[in-house]
Amino acid sequence: MVKVAPSLLSANFACLKDDIEKIENGKADWLHYDVMDGHFVPNISIGAPVVASIKKVCNVPFDVHLMISNPLQYVEDFAKSGADIICFHAESDSDIGQTVDKIISLGKKAAIAVKPGTDIDVVLPYLDKLSMVLVMTVEPGFGGQSFMESTMPKIEKLRKINPDIDIEVDGGVNPETIKIAAKAGANVFVAGSAVFKSENPAKTIKLLKENALSVL
Repeated sequence: MVKVAPSLLSANFACLKDDIEKIENGKADWLHYDVMDGHFVPNISIGAPVVASIKKVCNVPFDVHLMISNPLQYVEDFAKSGADIICFHAESDSDIGQTVDKIISLGKKAAIAVKPGTDIDVVLPYLDKLSMVLVMTVEPGFGGQSFMESTMPKIEKLRKINPDIDIEVDGGVNPETIKIAAKAGANVFVAGSAVFKSENPAKTIKLLKENALSVL
């Protein structure tokens, strides 16, 4: 199933509730949160209190992407704040197996993210416990980067191994690049600027879904 998950990082934080309503009314499937600690990636973004606040005014599932050095230490905070899917990086300092098990023990869906230069094989031992794998199509930490088509073989390999798992892409997704990712086997698409910076977010979400489906 094709899903579009607009990234909150590209929203207008001065009008956050209004922007969230636009994507919710526009049939966004999930809301994607980029959590950055200033250590694993250079930027700092939102934390668990913001997720908890938004949970009060938003009904779509929360896809929380932890770009932080020690996710194991913080998954409980994000679980309590309202995260539905908690995704952490294979390259982080936390033990991968322990972190996956902790997320699941909290009643949440577990996902692992890999940077563009990381081999997809790192996630294979945990596939039976994961609901999703996130293949970064840009280097994590900054918005507005160009889509890296060189990451598509990882998606193709993973899709052959597991036909049913959600495969998410994040970075440079727009109405054209979404076709490339969907053809490779991705089915969940994080779109930040493409949605929140568009004149009509609902129309953009519809177009993204149509374009992804057009190559399947």
